Amino acid sequence: MPPEPSSANLEVLIPTVDRAAELAVTLAGLAGQDDPPFSVTVSDQSETSTESRAAVNAMIRVLRAQGREVRYLEHRPRLGLAEHRQFLLDQSVADSVLFLDDDVWLEPGMLTRLSDALDTLRCGFVGAAVQGLSYLNDSRPAQREPFEPWGASVRPEVLRRGSPLVKRMTLHNAANLTHLAGELTLDTGSWLAYKIAWVGGCVMFRRRLLVECGGFDFWSTLPAAHVGEDVAAQWRVMERFGGAGILPSGAVHLEAPTTVPDRSTEAGDIVFGPATATWPDDTAPDGSGATYP
Repeated sequence: MPPEPSSANLEVLIPTVDRAAELAVTLAGLAGQDDPPFSVTVSDQSETSTESRAAVNAMIRVLRAQGREVRYLEHRPRLGLAEHRQFLLDQSVADSVLFLDDDVWLEPGMLTRLSDALDTLRCGFVGAAVQGLSYLNDSRPAQREPFEPWGASVRPEVLRRGSPLVKRMTLHNAANLTHLAGELTLDTGSWLAYKIAWVGGCVMFRRRLLVECGGFDFWSTLPAAHVGEDVAAQWRVMERFGGAGILPSGAVHLEAPTTVPDRSTEAGDIVFGPATATWPDDTAPDGSGATYP
């Protein structure tokens, strides 16, 4: 039957550039999802659109045959990652938006877990940090030491470079979350929220709250070549509404080469200023009103 107009409250937003093969795998992962209903918007900054590439086009047809609304937009010139994400955010009207990188495969059931976590926790965002499965035989217990579950609720936190809380970033290295999930006893289909420094590659926001915090509106203050725009946006949301990662993470990084080789500009240094001071070890922020020096 012809698809009906989308009434999905979740929209998956995918920025892409010069990654036809990886994008096809990402779309295939979405085609393997069931609930909740979702739509997809792809924004392509490739010099030659990848929409007509056979594998990409095939997965778009699959999603549409499932009744999903798929929009494929071309957005040039390239003005940087933050501008590209802001463009996608501006296209969306859904209650929830999932920013999904174009080199991430989601295992079946991942959208259900993310949506359930976001609805249950009522925080600003939840994320499934991408896992590099080439590291399955590289267990790093020391990097998993910062792991701390949230419990029943998520509180706002203030994070900046120099804060001890940023040490949580090691949780997302290699395949650390995969090893962590293997050490925990979780019922099938369940999830566990934990404290993060930030989440890369697969993050579901309550759109209204992301917009209230400015989204990626800082893009015009950045040079086109920059990284860390997702971190800056998440930190702004975290300090007002909180954010969490969830286990198990069924987001698999395809481990493709980066499309941003110039990584000399960190967005957070411009949005928040460079880290000129550090938190004393005994006064790290706990979400109770602490401010960064």
